[in-house]
Amino acid sequence: MDRPGIFWLKDKMLRSGLIGRAIQDSRSPWLHEQEARAQGLDLTYELFDFDQLDLADGELAGLLARLREDGFCGVNVTYPFKQRVMPLLDELAESASLVGAVNTIAMRNGRLTGHNTDMVGFYESMEEGLPGAALDRVLQLGAGGAGSAVACALLALGTRRLDLYDVDLDRAGKLAGLLGERFGAGRVFPCSIADPVTVGVNGIVNATPMGMAAHPQSAIAPDLISPAHWVADIVYFPLETELLRVARAKGCRVLNGSGMVIAQAAKAFEIMTGFPADKARMHDSFLSRQ
Repeated sequence: MDRPGIFWLKDKMLRSGLIGRAIQDSRSPWLHEQEARAQGLDLTYELFDFDQLDLADGELAGLLARLREDGFCGVNVTYPFKQRVMPLLDELAESASLVGAVNTIAMRNGRLTGHNTDMVGFYESMEEGLPGAALDRVLQLGAGGAGSAVACALLALGTRRLDLYDVDLDRAGKLAGLLGERFGAGRVFPCSIADPVTVGVNGIVNATPMGMAAHPQSAIAPDLISPAHWVADIVYFPLETELLRVARAKGCRVLNGSGMVIAQAAKAFEIMTGFPADKARMHDSFLSRQ
């Protein structure tokens, strides 16, 4: 039965997709289309890979305008556009304003509204995948769009001190300032990624593109990881990144990116289509393609 207020009829063709670079290995098309099929929805999920399409970053606005005109119900946004897309939108939901990045855009009546489902995705993944993990001090690698969402989740989970490393120290500093305003001063410390310190750290989180198929190296030197650390990676393709392989071999508790991608995808599906997703079913769909 259709839900009151939904702007489309259930028998209408729905078009959605993902905008980013180097996204040909994304599992999002499979996850969204399988969930739609299970609900009896006619949905397509297309990839708009700026690398494959040979598009410059400046063509993002034109692509969004075209998708809006073509009647898309929404799109996901990934690296490197989660922050660059924000000025191009008509409105930001509270989740996007809090995180300072957008990974999901709802398209309704010609208006583009930005949301962020990465924060809730990582939050739920940590609760389910690393229950009881010590959060006195956490080292996070990456202060970009995904890193902002992960940092918000870690602070919301109760992290007392967050060491925020990035190749761009200025970017890390700006994010630390914003996080201080939202979660309280004295909890986030920006650092240069060139010289990470893991002594006294409970956990290490990779929120950079390092570890992806296109960038397979670990974001941190193996000798900086000890068995006392828990280690999480938001990369989900491959599931066993070099960082997690090293950490697992040392006896660390580890968390791969599958929980985050499934939780954020389920929320994004609802935002774009208006219908709640079955997260357990999406998890089964994800595993079926590994």
